Amino acid sequence: MSPRSGPSPSALRTVSLVTLGCARNEVDSEELAARLTASGWDLTSADDASVVLVNTCGFIQAAKQESIAELLSAAESGAKVAAVGCLAERYGADLAGELPEAQVLSFDDYGEIGARLDDVLAGRERPAHVARDRRTLLPITPSDRQPAPAARPAPPEDPAAPWVGPGGGVFRRRLSGGVVAPLKIASGCDRRCSFCAIPSFRGAFVSRRPPEILAEARWLAGRGVRELVLVSENSTSYGKDLGNLRLLEEVLPDLAATEGIERVRISYLQPAELRPGLIEVIAATPGVAPYFDLSFQHASGRVLRAMRRFGNRERFGALLDQIRERSPQAGVRSNFIVGFPGETGEDLRELELFLSHAGLDAIGIFGYSDEDGTEAASLPGKLDEAEICRRVEEFAGLADELMAQRAEARLGERVDVLIEEEAEDGTPGSFLGRAAHQAPEVDGVTTVRSRLPLAAGDMVRAVVTGSDGVDLIADVKSR
Repeated sequence: MSPRSGPSPSALRTVSLVTLGCARNEVDSEELAARLTASGWDLTSADDASVVLVNTCGFIQAAKQESIAELLSAAESGAKVAAVGCLAERYGADLAGELPEAQVLSFDDYGEIGARLDDVLAGRERPAHVARDRRTLLPITPSDRQPAPAARPAPPEDPAAPWVGPGGGVFRRRLSGGVVAPLKIASGCDRRCSFCAIPSFRGAFVSRRPPEILAEARWLAGRGVRELVLVSENSTSYGKDLGNLRLLEEVLPDLAATEGIERVRISYLQPAELRPGLIEVIAATPGVAPYFDLSFQHASGRVLRAMRRFGNRERFGALLDQIRERSPQAGVRSNFIVGFPGETGEDLRELELFLSHAGLDAIGIFGYSDEDGTEAASLPGKLDEAEICRRVEEFAGLADELMAQRAEARLGERVDVLIEEEAEDGTPGSFLGRAAHQAPEVDGVTTVRSRLPLAAGDMVRAVVTGSDGVDLIADVKSR
């Protein structure tokens, strides 16, 4: 019998996946998890992992700092560390030079992620990629970006099995339970907003084909998912590279008809691209949440033009009128940037007027920050950080007040609530869920009180009886 020489290599191939940032990153992590499992890696907690894989966010300065802090914390645990995701892709070799504690990997490494982590575990240094503009990797013309469709194997029936997509090109393994899951319909962005660097490291816009999306929806439904949240960098562009700008209007009813799916919600809509036909489908299709996640960013036409965007207070107000004419109870959320270079008091008054009359359910206020490689970083009229913080504080306070008013205005409404879990306080007959106007993570929740037994995944009709900030309280009378 040979003397023990320590754990076998297979015993050391344990990895902890840490996900930062948006729902798109969540899907990416689940695809990475499936690929790692398929290549023999075991997923585990950070305390037991030989490698910690951090899926970073590189959207704004605060997100970058959080990603770097997570990488440093993982390194202090004694595990080997690898960085993937937007921050890693965006900075490549530059990040690797500043952060020798982590091996920096590219989106191009995802297909061989198991082998890449074998290198990390063995201490084999691979040169980090040199950051590049990923928009140049695809043809300029959207219709030239799509390869020929591949064969589509059926999703496996085994609930524990990861899903393998067309030609083996898409894998996914759920990392958490729950009745709500994101479903990616496209990646990349063709817009040229002056403040945003996302297109440069996420690449040009590419839609996923409908059969692939529908197959993944069925796979998710088979694993207990009851609400699909469709995500992309710009959902209103879906189908343009497939030669059909109305494709989303065609796919939404099919997704809503998926057996086991109670509700489909779509996120990341561009106001300038929101067509009347798409409004109609979102507002009127059974099983599609009448929910509009609109990227307004500001309400001053002058600031929006400097942002390389379209619209103003009047146009945005008319769009909301159009939505509510079709669906009076529709939920609307949006994000806004204050402190953009050259923003004046008059610009802020335009924003204040818009917010005060828009009746938005959820409002995110962000302070402007320079992003490497963006046009806005070189614009004149920069405001100092203290002034930007003051404006954020002022408008965040206004947003809290307006959101609370909007929630209170829903008193007496009948809402369809998807139950997610029992209330944490343990009150009998009290459950937490989300109404159609409440998206996961970013919006409020609804506390449902019911004398009838409920379980996660149930969709119930309830009457709003109270509010607390953005959150609602609703009573179920019958099923």
